[in-house]
Amino acid sequence: MNWQGKQVLVTGAGGFIGSHLAERLVQEGARVRALVHYNALGSWGWLDHSPLAGQMEVLAGDVCDPFAVRQALAGREVVFHLAALIAIPYSYLAPASYVRVNLEGTLNLLQAARDQGVQCFVHTSTSEVYGTAQRVPIAEDHPLCGQSPYSASKIAADKMAEAFHLSFGLPVVTVRPFNTFGPRQSARAVIPTIISQCLAGQPLKLGNLHPTRDLNYVTNTVDGFLAAAAAPAALGQTINLGSGREISIGGLARLICRLTGRPEEIQTEETRLRPQGSEVERLLADNGLAARLLDWRPAVDLERGLELTIAWLGQHLERYRPGVYAL
Repeated sequence: MNWQGKQVLVTGAGGFIGSHLAERLVQEGARVRALVHYNALGSWGWLDHSPLAGQMEVLAGDVCDPFAVRQALAGREVVFHLAALIAIPYSYLAPASYVRVNLEGTLNLLQAARDQGVQCFVHTSTSEVYGTAQRVPIAEDHPLCGQSPYSASKIAADKMAEAFHLSFGLPVVTVRPFNTFGPRQSARAVIPTIISQCLAGQPLKLGNLHPTRDLNYVTNTVDGFLAAAAAPAALGQTINLGSGREISIGGLARLICRLTGRPEEIQTEETRLRPQGSEVERLLADNGLAARLLDWRPAVDLERGLELTIAWLGQHLERYRPGVYAL
């Protein structure tokens, strides 16, 4: 797709992946409207620190409000919907919030996109919807399993996006990123948790060390979003964006210790464990569909991605609280 002059909306643009995506679209020449979550502090999230924010139209609002959503979509040709509540531990405490934001917020976006006749709606899923792998690698036809209120809300949102495509012909493509990491990721995720503790010279306090994850650097994920929006064959499809490589949390911690030059002092902390039955034990992507439909493959491998993330986090450690468990 030629992005030059294309009218684009990115929801969740103040967040981790959303801010990277919004910046990349500006670099590609798109006219970007960046929807950030309204808050009393007037913060635009990570866009507060972006040198490209001045080249975007930044709009504060709430995807739970259909009036704000209609305003955000006005005149847009392509929508990248990333706004969501994502923290799994907090979903145990506030499940209704996840239904409102992840399901009802997505419904508001889909309805407004249908009303305004957008050319492409890229909906963001998550590998958490698969639950613990029943077979590997995980292809898009793997059964879905809501092992947390967060994953259940995302399954519902995915199905609503599917319904709008099948019922109303809305041009939807669902991208399903596996564990994206990189600069700006929240301390609620395992990689910044490990890196920040290493850089602060603290023993590593983690939860379960045995589960495996398929980790994908953020620029790879952004490449996949752009490719999904540009490929007519992707419409109506759900497409995994994963590396096709798995590593255990314990193995990841040891790798980061080596890369940061820290001793391997790893402790399991009870409060960081998921409830029994909720832990996703294994995730490993089959990314063959992305290769076939989008000509997409991850360009940055795990080790290089970790090096880049460590370097960035070392320059921004003041934004993290290494000794605090973030829900």
